[in-house]
Amino acid sequence: MWRFDKSILSQFDFFSIILIIPLVIMSNWLIGEAVPALAEKQLAYVGVALMTSLGVFLLPIRKMRWVIPFIYWLNILLLLGVEFFGHSRLGAQRWIDIPFVNATIQPSEFVKPALILMLAYLIDKTPPPVGGYRLKDFIRISVYILIPFILIVKEPDLGTALVLLLIGYGVLFFVGIYWKIIATIAAAILLISPLAYKYGLHDYQKVRIKDFLSEKPSYHVQQSIIAIGSGGWTGKNKEEATQTQMKFLPIATSDFIFAFVVERTGFLGALLLILIYVVLILHLLSLGVFNKDYYIKVVTVAISFMIFIYMGVNISMTIGFAPVVGVPLPMFSYGGSSFLNFMVLFAIMQNLITFRYKDMYDKRGTKSFL
Repeated sequence: MWRFDKSILSQFDFFSIILIIPLVIMSNWLIGEAVPALAEKQLAYVGVALMTSLGVFLLPIRKMRWVIPFIYWLNILLLLGVEFFGHSRLGAQRWIDIPFVNATIQPSEFVKPALILMLAYLIDKTPPPVGGYRLKDFIRISVYILIPFILIVKEPDLGTALVLLLIGYGVLFFVGIYWKIIATIAAAILLISPLAYKYGLHDYQKVRIKDFLSEKPSYHVQQSIIAIGSGGWTGKNKEEATQTQMKFLPIATSDFIFAFVVERTGFLGALLLILIYVVLILHLLSLGVFNKDYYIKVVTVAISFMIFIYMGVNISMTIGFAPVVGVPLPMFSYGGSSFLNFMVLFAIMQNLITFRYKDMYDKRGTKSFL
């Protein structure tokens, strides 16, 4: 007999959901203004993400933690499949064709939740000692971070690869690393950076950096700055938002959607949007800092780092403070893959928090509805 246990509601983290809802609503409103057809597709993406996240939320993740390594290595096999059977677009080989349905998947998107779960699995299995992980454990965990990083860099997709690297080592440093290892890594980065720039980057990546460092920003960034500057305190109405309506602002529904936000809602609207992100990040960090459960700690901290990196890079590039890269505004830019990723990660987090003390079977032997 199935029954719903009301006690799960007392553990559920409603606050993060309350913060995500206005992001989704405002995003769909703006996308609908720019390209109505895309708004319909985005609603479909939201529906699929909600159904998928509900399914993930209902899984007994803690009881299935033995599956996590298989999920991780399956994603590594998919990344290797890109190398041998990948589908190329615009000079990058990042996709795999799905037979019979005329569709493709991008494995580099799926590897993000897989890596975060794998880190939670490894850290929970071998918690850091006092003073942090020493060299042996640091190298062991680093292997799991560096394998997908190297495979994604080869596609090439440096932006996604760096996000994975920052999230992986960000979580590792947050959990605890011996200070001598941190000092060595900092020194190595300073020494290797010039060589990595000269021999490791593709020509188009060097061009983006040169455009960023030049006195005059690129055309895309110029139009973005114009849109942001024209928004004023409270923004313009739809008809007067010429940068977007007359298509001067490039990729207004995804990469440069923050500039669209400021043009329509002004400084106050942008401030509200950033404030929502900041509160969400701090809330997630608080869940990680004050929790001794390493699964919850790793997942919440990883999501907060991911939101911070995506938000920081996206907003910085729209105002000319960072090179232009294809990093979306979290849960706001148009697109299904990124939104689905975040919703799945939040579903995993909610599951770990809500059912932390819950077993699949109650003491009477009756199977409960999680």
